[in-house]
Amino acid sequence: MTRARLSGRFRTVLRTSLGFAALGFGASICGAGVVFLLLALQGIPSGVGGNDWTLVVCSAGYVALSLLAGTVWTGVLQRRTAIWFLFGRPPSPEEARRALRLPVDLALVSGTLWSIGAAGLGILTAVLGSGWDAGGVTLTIALGGLTTVGLTYLAAEWVARPVMTLALDVAPPTGNLPTTVLTRLVLTWMLASGVPLLGVLLLAAPPYLGTDDPTTSLLLLGAIGLVVGAMATGLLAKAVAAPLHRLRTALDEIARGRMDVSVPVDDASEIGMLQNSVNELVAGLREQERMRDLFGRHVGAEVARHALEHGASLSGDVREVTALFVDVVDSTALAYRLPPPELVRKLNQLFSCVVDAVNTHGGLVNKFQGDAALCVFGAPTRLSDPATSALRAARAIRDAVRAAGELDLGIGVACGPAFAGQLGTSSRLEYTVIGDAVNEAARLTEHAKRVPGRILASDAVLDACGGGERAHWSWHATVQLRGRQSATGTWADEP
Repeated sequence: MTRARLSGRFRTVLRTSLGFAALGFGASICGAGVVFLLLALQGIPSGVGGNDWTLVVCSAGYVALSLLAGTVWTGVLQRRTAIWFLFGRPPSPEEARRALRLPVDLALVSGTLWSIGAAGLGILTAVLGSGWDAGGVTLTIALGGLTTVGLTYLAAEWVARPVMTLALDVAPPTGNLPTTVLTRLVLTWMLASGVPLLGVLLLAAPPYLGTDDPTTSLLLLGAIGLVVGAMATGLLAKAVAAPLHRLRTALDEIARGRMDVSVPVDDASEIGMLQNSVNELVAGLREQERMRDLFGRHVGAEVARHALEHGASLSGDVREVTALFVDVVDSTALAYRLPPPELVRKLNQLFSCVVDAVNTHGGLVNKFQGDAALCVFGAPTRLSDPATSALRAARAIRDAVRAAGELDLGIGVACGPAFAGQLGTSSRLEYTVIGDAVNEAARLTEHAKRVPGRILASDAVLDACGGGERAHWSWHATVQLRGRQSATGTWADEP
């Protein structure tokens, strides 16, 4: 790891540690101060007489002791996380689970110390004063402890977020969640309403706690409820509303077609499960897009679209198509003379010219057959003038290959009715075109290799093409094609 990255991680660990320390000290001191203030305002305890200083000193001593114990305890919990985080290594599954439990563990630390304090000071008050005073002290400390524990838990989730993000990469949230949205909502309700209202009830309802007028204490409880409620709501918004906003933004991007979206999984509750699900959704869509792209590259974009629209079925129909067949001259001698990588390079350059020209004129490169290619115009996409498109593509292919100067070729063009559809079995399909026009184009290619322009088109193609394209062609000859009983009139393009 570079020094800069190590320094950055050290600063992050230091900020997190200081955040936990400030959280522990601040929450405990504020909670203890509010408890003492409420007890003083209500005159609790009232029956300890001259022993009140003993109670105050013991309370202050316990606060100091609990701060020290809490700091050490928190340091031990953090140490298990800080080591792997500082050195940049991914945590083990057990280390990740411990890191995800940090907010719960810190809340347990705070709750344990407050519970011991409530029990101990309550017993001490009972010994020095009365049972009624002991009950008042215990209830007041318990309410302060509940408030402190709730704020500690919500704030610890926010402070520990950098560590939890890395831990969730190793241990993504599953059914057994360390925290839930319901837990946060209950804690927020408890801090904003539950504890303050319970304190109000204990002060205002008989039998009355304390000996002094409860008005000031009630006002203090109302102010505490407002402040603590606002803090708890803010932490809830950071924990729930902010991730949901990021998720909505990410889903909007996905809906617009972006597949490079990634949502950081930084929450151990159901929101984290939702974040993880969105990332899995995007990964699945990217894989589908990759498969669609590969499928389109192998069979052609139009065939891929046809298959997606009509499904995997052995179906098709008879179309009026124009077939264009391209074949390399003297390919056997080339294969003997050239090393395979060089031959493949030349063929790829040829097929690049074929694909560019055919796609430009709306056709389909149906298949590559070694050093030959079969191209179709009129299927699966219907064209208004497939013959003209095929003749223009043939001339473009011939010109591009001649400009490259590496291979010689022959091109045959024929048209007629043909079956266009998926052929094969239910487990292996191939889109193909079968008909006399395909065979005629392949046979014309053999003769085209001996024509100066290297292209021969049948009578039917010239009859079907537009007048502007027909001007490029002139009568060549009547030829007898292999496997056909009648002669075929052919036309050539003399460049």
